[in-house]
Amino acid sequence: MNARVKDFWRYFKRRKLAIIGLVLVILFFFIAIIAPKIAPYDPGQINVEEKLIAPCSRHLLGTDNLGRDLFSRMLYGSRISLSVGFIAVGISIIIGILVGSISGYFGGWIDIILMRFVDIMMCFPSFFLVLTVIALLGPNIVNVMIVIGVTSWMGTARFVRAEFLSLKERDFLYAARAMGASDTRIIFRHLLPNAMAPVLVTATLGVATAILTEAGLSFLGIGVQPPTPSWGNILTEGRIYIFDAWWLTLFPGFAILITVLAFNLLGEGLRDALDPRLRGR
Repeated sequence: MNARVKDFWRYFKRRKLAIIGLVLVILFFFIAIIAPKIAPYDPGQINVEEKLIAPCSRHLLGTDNLGRDLFSRMLYGSRISLSVGFIAVGISIIIGILVGSISGYFGGWIDIILMRFVDIMMCFPSFFLVLTVIALLGPNIVNVMIVIGVTSWMGTARFVRAEFLSLKERDFLYAARAMGASDTRIIFRHLLPNAMAPVLVTATLGVATAILTEAGLSFLGIGVQPPTPSWGNILTEGRIYIFDAWWLTLFPGFAILITVLAFNLLGEGLRDALDPRLRGR
């Protein structure tokens, strides 16, 4: 095992909450992957004769207003919510890395233009920007992932730019230039690998934010559309019966809470382990 990896793991495993977060994230991933095998019912199977049944041995988490098994819908919903989170963050990370790398490496008027654009983007309340774009493009899972991704890259761009500004005057960069390395090779081979620590932390925390955003959009009816189950639209369907069928809001709300908390704990642990200034805390 690489010495840097060993060093990172030695500090990371001291963070007990981060380990809990990691275990929960792995557990949610595993559940999402095997959801079709462990779901007792088809998540779209309607049985009006069994609507709004409280949790019991036949339906572990109860049923909704159409008699669909909530446990099965929650399992399939985990796949949608996690997919939205990771794909949206993937898009934002790619855009942020490209903008931050170009801005930090070339500097000058390129840096000024790109950073002013970042400032403009950060002036807009992101959730309302997402709402506006979704209203124009139409609500579906693909649009939700793309819109969340293209409206949340600014923080990554700033982190990468800051790291590049710190790194580009180091001796190893002068050596690479002296050996005739191209700008592209310097950026992606020498600078970017050394600037990935804050990006990794931002990505982990960004997944939690994306899941929350998707849940919020679905709750408002402009996110993932029924009958495709996501935790957000399950929560939306349950709000009408909040006093008669408490399980329809409690279980998806709890799932969102635990997932977001797990990613936040993991992100905090990564930040502490990757930043030498925080390791002694």
